[in-house]
Amino acid sequence: MKEIQNDALRQQLIDQTGYTECFSVDVPCDTRLFHVAAGDYIVREGNQPSYLFYLARGRAKLYATLPNGRVSLIDFFGAPCFIGEIELVDANHEPRAVQAIEECWCLALPMKQYRPLLLNDAIFLRQLCVSLSRKNYRNIVSLTQNQSFPLVNRLAAFILLTQHDNLYQEKHTQAAEYMGVTYRHLLYVIAQFTHEGLLLKQKNGYTINDKKKMTALALEMDPENNFTDIIH
Repeated sequence: MKEIQNDALRQQLIDQTGYTECFSVDVPCDTRLFHVAAGDYIVREGNQPSYLFYLARGRAKLYATLPNGRVSLIDFFGAPCFIGEIELVDANHEPRAVQAIEECWCLALPMKQYRPLLLNDAIFLRQLCVSLSRKNYRNIVSLTQNQSFPLVNRLAAFILLTQHDNLYQEKHTQAAEYMGVTYRHLLYVIAQFTHEGLLLKQKNGYTINDKKKMTALALEMDPENNFTDIIH
């Protein structure tokens, strides 16, 4: 992650995302701009973030290391949204890792300087409540989908959410755990996708070969999600 000194781009992202509408205090003067390459970290697990981030462009994933050493995927983020808001509200919260799936651009406010102001900012706290309720609702919907739809639909959506430049590289163990299926079942469906030409096996993952059919499978489960915006 690298701070970028580009006032024009910073202002463009502020204007495009409605960033200032999230606050009653004047924040643009202290807002910084960060570029995060695909695979890099916005927040590292166990390290308190120095900034409250606002994801202006890109997609990221949240995961945690469990006591037994296993890494568990928790959620996915798409712009625009806050990252680090839990650590802002609760300074004792153990940070989870947030990793960029693709190139990300983040607006950022210094956490230490702005914590007292934001925790007394009614507009920001309202935005935070709405954001957290949406994340909670999304997790409930995801749980319901895991119980109601076959793995072919769920895996198609998962692949579209996690791919970068049409390449799917998630670890099978983490994907199986996230979707609540066995490792063997996951491999069976991936082999099915490969056999049917939806995926092409590569040395470093799987290329999405049939975007149209993969998207159609995902939309059967989640018709309100515009997966076509993810695939370029």
